[in-house]
Amino acid sequence: MDSKLPVSSTNLMEPTPRRTFMCAAAAIVIGGVASFVPVVCGLLCFLDPILRRGNSVTASDGFLKAANVSDLPSDGTPERFTLRTDSRDAWTLYRSRVIGSIYLRKINDQVIAFNDTCPHLGCKVDYHEPTQRFFCPCHQSSFNLDGARQNKTPPRNLDALTVEIRGDKVYVKYQNFRTGDPQKQAIG
Repeated sequence: MDSKLPVSSTNLMEPTPRRTFMCAAAAIVIGGVASFVPVVCGLLCFLDPILRRGNSVTASDGFLKAANVSDLPSDGTPERFTLRTDSRDAWTLYRSRVIGSIYLRKINDQVIAFNDTCPHLGCKVDYHEPTQRFFCPCHQSSFNLDGARQNKTPPRNLDALTVEIRGDKVYVKYQNFRTGDPQKQAIG
């Protein structure tokens, strides 16, 4: 004799017991919560740089402290200064990162600043004290102390930068400019 019960149409239509329904519902809820937490945490980690974008590290007005006025020679001799600032990429904060260098000159009570990059091809310009001029060692570009070009190699004068004096501190709005172009065009 066969021990299997015959399947009748009344067995298929029987309601599911309440206990089975509650177990299934609890499993779905717990599984959903267990899946939701890591997905949300991963999404927040992924979107962190975008959410933090407005939290800038650099000065809001774009000016960086370059030197003290008292550090500058009063006879107008140019001095090179390295500009540093804190910067941040997506997740990392870099402290005191070098972003460029400039020349500062103090003439009476006024301070002028030049980017030390040659506008010809981007080499660093040196100050040549015996001739009292700026000189680019790459292609012999030369400039007067006021930044005006002395020969036809560079396409324009040295790039002057905006300076503000705040108390005894010299602040400079540092910018890089496109090289090889007769027009002064800021980049970056």
